Amino acid sequence: MKKISAIVLAAGKGSRMNSTTKKQFMEMNGKPVIWYSLFAFEIYGVDQIILVTGKEDVEYCRKEIVGKYGFTKVTDIVEGGKERYQSVYNGLKKVTGDIVMIHDGVRPLVSGAIIDRCVKGTLEYGACVAGVPVKDTIKILDENRAVTDTPDRNRLWITQTPQSFTYELVKNAYDKMQKSNSENVTDDAMVVERFSDHEVRFVEGEYSNIKVTTPEDIFIAEMLLKRK
Repeated sequence: MKKISAIVLAAGKGSRMNSTTKKQFMEMNGKPVIWYSLFAFEIYGVDQIILVTGKEDVEYCRKEIVGKYGFTKVTDIVEGGKERYQSVYNGLKKVTGDIVMIHDGVRPLVSGAIIDRCVKGTLEYGACVAGVPVKDTIKILDENRAVTDTPDRNRLWITQTPQSFTYELVKNAYDKMQKSNSENVTDDAMVVERFSDHEVRFVEGEYSNIKVTTPEDIFIAEMLLKRK
């Protein structure tokens, strides 16, 4: 059996939330936002969870999140970096699994079905990303907001997390990225795409697997949770 690790990222500042409380710690139906992601990985077949948070929040997470709610699979609470890719790299150094899923801690509606599809996709392809087809027509604009292209909607997908890889593949790709001093990366799939010759496949996510970024997202997520 392959051992599965999950890196849950909770090091963001949440500037668009207009709150003194960081978005990952804001309450949603009586629990902090980060609780929902940790709980999903705790109960759905993951062997190890690595929680990455801000330096100033490590002890808070240890006592008020992991300790308070009894998350037994959280083996490490790691200090994040200034950028997302730095936080992921810090988390990768603690991974002991054969497969590693990297997940935004502010996607509280990740389901067991998504996690299962990511694991199966990694076993089959070596690298996969949860996502959903776009529903709207997308326009590409120039610097003056003039339309320059309308891509085929049937080939466009919204990228979500988890993004899941064999550990060796993603760690080697991140090692190469660090040595190259490349910084303009926005997700883990991009690192693997640029710094390996391995293709990344999409697996089916869910439209409800939203990222909590603004105050409106908290309200939407609470409503979606009540429907579960």
